Amino acid sequence: MKLSEVQYILEAEVVAGSRWEDIDVVMGCGADLMSDVLAFAERGALLLTGLTNMQVVRTSMMAEIAAVCFVRGKRPPKETVEMAAEADLPLLSTRLPMFEACGRLYREGLKGCSEVGG
Repeated sequence: MKLSEVQYILEAEVVAGSRWEDIDVVMGCGADLMSDVLAFAERGALLLTGLTNMQVVRTSMMAEIAAVCFVRGKRPPKETVEMAAEADLPLLSTRLPMFEACGRLYREGLKGCSEVGG
């Protein structure tokens, strides 16, 4: 699924990122524990989270996350946006709660952790 489709489905606003529309997202991962992201997310995943700190960007870089979408209308602080921009990591924000955001993406065909890579 293209990130532009994710943005449309989640009615999300792009917070950071350039040339983000054509990025492929291979799976979705909803988590607020960054250790779960490292354990379960695969390269090219979309991370949906309510955390907005710089650790989200650091973890995303380590796990080779394709993009991060903040749920519940959360907005990251300036430092997080700057770090993501330097890492060329797209950041989005949706007003939807995590459960509904994940559900919408799953309904539209985005795979989850248990369905990708085994």
